[in-house]
Amino acid sequence: MKPRIHPVSRPVVFRDRAAGVAFLTRSTADSDRRVEWEDGASYPVIDVETSSASHPFYTGTHRVLDTAGRIEQFRRRYGTTAAVGR
Repeated sequence: MKPRIHPVSRPVVFRDRAAGVAFLTRSTADSDRRVEWEDGASYPVIDVETSSASHPFYTGTHRVLDTAGRIEQFRRRYGTTAAVGR
């Protein structure tokens, strides 16, 4: 890599507040707050709302929409009408 054109990459702890999970990775993001990690070293910590530990897609708790049921509900509510202008 060319010197002086890339941002500094450093170890950073990302903490998922919803799941209560934290993970150490490398990032160019920085924070004034620090946390002591399992290895005894102190790292910058960044709190995130959602990560793979709490996102429904990754946890398998996402809901599958019943599209057939929704279509039937629409037809019951509004009925089946003939095309206008024919």
